[in-house]
Amino acid sequence: MRTSLPRFLLSALLLSVTAHTVNAEDQAKKPNVLFIIVDDLRPELGCYGKDYIHSPNIDRIASNGVVFDRAYVQQAVCSPTRSSLLTGTRPDTTKVWDLKTHFRKAIPDVVTLLQNFKNNGYFVQGMGKVFHGGFNDPASWSVPWVNPKSPVYAIPENVELNNHKPAGEPDGDGESKKAIPGEKEPYAAGEIAPNRLRTRGPAFECADVPDNTYTDGKVCDLALEAMRKLAAKKEPFFLAVGFVKPHLPFVSPKKYWDLYDPATIKLAPNPFRPKDAPEYSIIPGDELRMYHAIPDGHLPDDLARTLKHAYYAAISYTDAQVGKLLGELKTLGLEKDTIVIILGDHGWKLGEHDAWAKHSNVENDVNAPLIISVPGMKNAGQHTKSLVEFVDIYPTLSELAGLPLPSHLEGVSTKPLLENLNLPWKSAAFSQYPRSHEATHGADLMGYSMRTDRYRFTVWVHEDDHSKVDAIELYDEKTDPQENTNVAKDPANENLVKTLMAQWQKGWQGNKPPMTSTSSPAS
Repeated sequence: MRTSLPRFLLSALLLSVTAHTVNAEDQAKKPNVLFIIVDDLRPELGCYGKDYIHSPNIDRIASNGVVFDRAYVQQAVCSPTRSSLLTGTRPDTTKVWDLKTHFRKAIPDVVTLLQNFKNNGYFVQGMGKVFHGGFNDPASWSVPWVNPKSPVYAIPENVELNNHKPAGEPDGDGESKKAIPGEKEPYAAGEIAPNRLRTRGPAFECADVPDNTYTDGKVCDLALEAMRKLAAKKEPFFLAVGFVKPHLPFVSPKKYWDLYDPATIKLAPNPFRPKDAPEYSIIPGDELRMYHAIPDGHLPDDLARTLKHAYYAAISYTDAQVGKLLGELKTLGLEKDTIVIILGDHGWKLGEHDAWAKHSNVENDVNAPLIISVPGMKNAGQHTKSLVEFVDIYPTLSELAGLPLPSHLEGVSTKPLLENLNLPWKSAAFSQYPRSHEATHGADLMGYSMRTDRYRFTVWVHEDDHSKVDAIELYDEKTDPQENTNVAKDPANENLVKTLMAQWQKGWQGNKPPMTSTSSPAS
């Protein structure tokens, strides 16, 4: 005899099966990733408490994500930091300490962050400055990376000035043309610019032009076009967008300059070198002085104020491009399915320590903005003061997307920290910067810097023999947050130096979060 289920039981069964299918599909669906990297952007943004900066769109990411107040790069210059964070390894592993070396030379088979997503079912696309300059990595992309051609300057006189630079000079966005035969690449890490006669155009420009006159506007247009095509695909995507401003020259459309009153712009409170620090710890910033009409020595206040105005305008220009990306995500219905991360590749000095550049281990250079927004995250709109490093970005994004982690990684995922902002975390963050013998008047040195909760501790060692210490720097971030006085030689700090040295010698491996390491370094 044929039997049948009562209608209400059959309906319940069908609902159960349907729900199971939907849940399985939801579980299998991977989040998209919008990865935004900004050149030379310091954590001087509204969401970092700087309410005089007009950054509403980056602030919007912060309101939907977690802001890392103390995120540290591994080396404060473009190619080393990008090579480090995109491979998940540190500069001593990539062997990239300068602007002349591709990471594939030392680690040819490394799986980059982009490759890890591509190898696990993601469509990976990029435009703008993601890897540094001419060091693109074709293996990282599903389709070829693109970078639009655009003028550095819009005002004819500035174009003419820039056209007179020699062929070996990097252009305004830091990309190098063919080097002059027999000469070193300008601005190799730790070097002073070799030839002061090789000038570029002006260091800033205010032109009444559309956003897409300059590179970042064109990059944004490419990204918007890519997003529309990616929205129609079945596969999840990882879209990497690299903006070059506020990198020198500080050029942006006039409407962004108009957001700021120059009379209210404050100059750096510490326009002097740290007391009792080695002379080579901070170099004066010849990168800026390669631009037209920038004088030697300490800059006049009116010029310094104009440069800061130009830098702020460039931040707002890039922020506007970020806003266009966020708007398109929402229009395309991708907002709830996309992780958004925005970061600066390192900090920058705007007259602090009488310098205008990165290229050092000071807090201004190695502390950079990092904001991660995950749809539905419970801690949206909050900050964490836990110490994190840019090598942590690779494992973090991979774990958030449910991807396997390669064994070569030298950072740790911050996913647990995103879920619990009070979780005990790293005891220290590590950065480094080399100084050539031209800068040190003798030896080639590497400065290895450790940032703990309270202190910055930097040890300068000889590159050919790390047991030979040339100098030590110690700054108390509680009493001296601007790092103006090196107190390493103060007899009262003898025991503190010994304690910090012991912690420093344990390296990053010995300062991992308690959940990933059994070591208990000094605080």
